[in-house]
Amino acid sequence: MKLTILGCYAATPRTITNPTAQILEIRNRMFLIDCGEGTQVQLRKNKLKFSRINHIFISHLHGDHFYGLVGLISTFMLLNRQTDLHVYGPKGIKEIILLQLRYGNSFTGYNLYFHELESKESEVIFEDDKVMVKTIPLKHRIYTNGFLFQEKVGDRKLNIDAVQEHKIDTCYFQKIKIGKDITLDDGTIISNEVLTFDPIKPKSYAFCSDTSYDESIIPVIQNADVLYHETTFLESEADKAEKTMHSTAKDAATIALKANVKQLLLGHYSTRYSNIELFKHEAETIFSNTLLADDGMTFDFD
Repeated sequence: MKLTILGCYAATPRTITNPTAQILEIRNRMFLIDCGEGTQVQLRKNKLKFSRINHIFISHLHGDHFYGLVGLISTFMLLNRQTDLHVYGPKGIKEIILLQLRYGNSFTGYNLYFHELESKESEVIFEDDKVMVKTIPLKHRIYTNGFLFQEKVGDRKLNIDAVQEHKIDTCYFQKIKIGKDITLDDGTIISNEVLTFDPIKPKSYAFCSDTSYDESIIPVIQNADVLYHETTFLESEADKAEKTMHSTAKDAATIALKANVKQLLLGHYSTRYSNIELFKHEAETIFSNTLLADDGMTFDFD
């Protein structure tokens, strides 16, 4: 599971920082999470292939989280994209994007599907044979969701020594990896447990931005391997966090602790602060396993 931070600062873009956008690579899928201004440039800077993005998840309709979307959709058209593109976001996102495309006479040559969200309860919005994505209803000034990405349990791992010992032909390998026992020519049944090792434990990534402190998300993100949680303010500006319905570093750390996540990743910093290390120091007083996101950083969670 690999995460690339394209942008992780709040509100306005600057020459040195970018608004929210991330690429999550999980089980050979590449998901774009939010798409603030400058996302295309950041994709190029980080040498990420546009063509691998087939699913885009937009948390809410504040500009610093989706103003880069129409530009990216248009660029896909200029690159002669043929693959379907799916966009998941709040009700209204389809109207906004199609209006811009219509007046720019820039309709796509590929299929563009919008999956508009309205539910205030957690729901599954994407699922295939390897990954499932659920919404995390957040508490912000407008309708907002975070997203929980969960790997499914993979195939079992072949015990090569055992397979060779029993002289099992390679044509049975896939059957073995999906958990089946093998019957030899003499009628002997070889248990799957003898021929395989347990699969790698599936990982999960929870993305929570923007939101005020809200313990109702804890059951959804419980035991996640990684929690990205917004921390727009430090505790010294807790009054501003409450007024704008954002979180402090202390808030994020408290949620991480109560949800028993393995790692906390902070982001969505207000640009009023010149040193983001302050967020880490504050969070670590509550939750020690805390990391700082920053533009251009890549995290491998193996």
